[in-house]
Amino acid sequence: MTTLLRAIRLIALATWIGGLIFFGFVAKVAFTALPDAHQAGAVVRGALAELHHIGLIAGLIYLLVTLTLLASQRDSHPARAGELALVIAMLSLTLYSQFSVIPRMENDRLSLGGDVATAPADSPARQHFERLHGLSVKLEGTILIEGLLLLVLAPIHGREDFDRFAD
Repeated sequence: MTTLLRAIRLIALATWIGGLIFFGFVAKVAFTALPDAHQAGAVVRGALAELHHIGLIAGLIYLLVTLTLLASQRDSHPARAGELALVIAMLSLTLYSQFSVIPRMENDRLSLGGDVATAPADSPARQHFERLHGLSVKLEGTILIEGLLLLVLAPIHGREDFDRFAD
C-alpha cells in the first residue's frame, strides 16, 4: 500500500510539473503563431486557468496522500516536513494567482476595451496589467522551482524501507 501511495504522489506531482513546463511552450507558440496578441492572450488565459485547476487538484492529492503516509507511520522521513511546506506554498501561490492576480489582470484588460496590445503604453491600466503579468510569470516560475524541489524530495525514504530485505 505504501508503494501505491508513493506512486500516486509522484503521478500527481509529475502531472503538475509537466503542465507547468508545457504551459510555457503553449504561451510561446500562442504569441508567435496566432495573428494577434489579443487572440494569443485569450488562449494563454484559458490555458492558465486550466493549469491552475490541474495544479490545485494534483497538489491536494499530493498533500492528502503525504498526510496519509505520515498518519499511517509508513513513511515518516524528515524530508516529509519539507515536502509539506513546499506543496502548501505551491498551492498557496496557485490560489493567489488564480483568485487575485488573474482577476485583476482581467479587470485591467476589460477596462482597456478587451485588447491590452492596442492600449497606449502610458495608460495606467496597461501599466498595471504589465506589472501583474510580470508577477504572474514570477509566480508560475516559483511554483515550478518549488515543484522541482519537491520532485527531488519525494523519492527520499528512510533505511527502514530496505531493512525488510535484510537477513
